[in-house]
Amino acid sequence: MIKYRLACDGGHEFEGWFKSGAAYDAQAADGHIGCPHCGSLAVTKAIMAPNVATRTDHASAPGASKEAKAAEQVRALMRQLRAAVEEKADYVGPRFAEEARKIHYEESEARGVYGEASTEEARELVEEGIAVLPLPRLREDLN
Repeated sequence: MIKYRLACDGGHEFEGWFKSGAAYDAQAADGHIGCPHCGSLAVTKAIMAPNVATRTDHASAPGASKEAKAAEQVRALMRQLRAAVEEKADYVGPRFAEEARKIHYEESEARGVYGEASTEEARELVEEGIAVLPLPRLREDLN
């Protein structure tokens, strides 16, 4: 997908999304692109600055994209979830699958636990009807 800034002969500017540059050219040639403000079919591409990504933190920069801000909010919520689990549940390390089974089958006291499990162990727990939730560590939180 490509986004173009467009302008009509009436001076209105707006944006349009197209599958490709060729798709824009074909639609423009067929008169299928109209101004949403006045309906004019005399529409051309307007000058636009390229959006060049850099390695700086766009989520905290003024005018950051909605997507970058939303992604940072999701990361913040994931950190809060992990912190809440670590505060309220018992860490059982690599014995997670074993301990989750004991709790599920009432061989151990009911409580929240967290730890490590392989993908296969987690799959087996789910197949047994044991509720588990992966808590991924964010790359920037790993040391």
